[in-house]
Order: sequence, then structure tokens, then C-alpha cells
Amino acid sequence: MTIGVSFSIKSNLGVSPVSSIPYTITLLSGIEMGKATILFHIVLILMQILILRKDFKRKNINQLVVAIIFGYFTTFSNTLITFLPTTEVYAFRLMYLFLSIILVAIGIFLYLPSDIVPLAGEGAMQAVSQKNGIAFPKVKIGFDIAMVLISAITCWFVLQRFGSVGVGTILSAILVGAVLNCIMKLFKKHLDAFLSDDLAIIYCKENTFDE
Repeated sequence: MTIGVSFSIKSNLGVSPVSSIPYTITLLSGIEMGKATILFHIVLILMQILILRKDFKRKNINQLVVAIIFGYFTTFSNTLITFLPTTEVYAFRLMYLFLSIILVAIGIFLYLPSDIVPLAGEGAMQAVSQKNGIAFPKVKIGFDIAMVLISAITCWFVLQRFGSVGVGTILSAILVGAVLNCIMKLFKKHLDAFLSDDLAIIYCKENTFDE
């Protein structure tokens, strides 16, 4: 996912919605983007607590650890992507953008079904989906659009320009949820079967050990 975010920055068409607010914080305050990402994730964890209240699971506090790791990987990925050529050719910039969309969607698809610890952003979306009974992909689209609007309005009033938001941000806000929906339809059964087999192996090993 962090590589996907970095590809959106590299495209220079607007950052991925998932990082539009952290990047806006970076533009406004000068805080390095990885650290801004950690701060934003802390806000999202507090948001989950307010939404779920007694239904908030204790294990979700571990999102703080994941947020720190994600923040540092954001910094690492941004550094890694700098080795790729920067181009003004629009076709190549679109290629970077669509790589970003696909990688972010795949990242979400891979870690959500495992049900270990979600990222704070997806945790907040899951909280909204759980409380309102709205399908997760639809919540994802709405959440991304909301983050884009907040970033655009903030940048416009403070910087007199849209800053982190561009046509790529808008496309990502719409398409990541749509791509995730397609991936879930195509591969969710296979991933569920894989996770079920893995859990069965663990169960057998535990029973063998107990005996």
C-alpha cells in the first residue's frame, strides 16, 4: 500500500486519497509525510473509539503499532520511488497512477480478510460499515471522497491552491473502491479458502501438541 501511495505522488497527478490528508499536513506544517501519516492514523483510531464505543475491540489498539510501521514504510517507499524516472509524458504519469490504484486495492484486499489488525483508515471504514450496515466498498468510496474534499478545501484556503489534490486523487477516490470490489468478487473465495486451510493446520498442530 505504501508503494501504491508513492506511485500516486510520483505521477504528479495528485496523491492517493488515503494519504491526501497526511500530505496536506506535510504541505502546511513541513512535517515529514511518514510522521504526518502516523498522526493522522492516531486521529482515526480515536474516531473508531467514538463510533464503536463498547464494541471497539481491544486488539484494535494494536492499530497504533501498525500506524507507526506504516508511517515509516511511507517514508521508505517515497525514498525508493525517487529512483524511478520522473516524466512529463502524460501516458507514463497515468501508468504510475493506475499502478497506485491497483496496489492500494490489492493491499486492502490482502490484509482485511485476515482479520488481524487493520490500518486505522480501513478500521474507521469498517466501524462505519458495521454501525450503518453499508457495504465496505461503498464506505471506502465515500470515505475517500470525504478526505479529498477536506484536503482540497484546506489547501485552497491556506495555500491558495489545491496542493495534494489533483485529477489523480479524484480518479483514485472513485476507482480504488471499484477495483477492490472487482478483486473481492474474483478472489475472495480463494483467499477465504486459503485462510481456512491455514487455520485448520494451526488447529491440528495445537491439538497434537496438547496430546
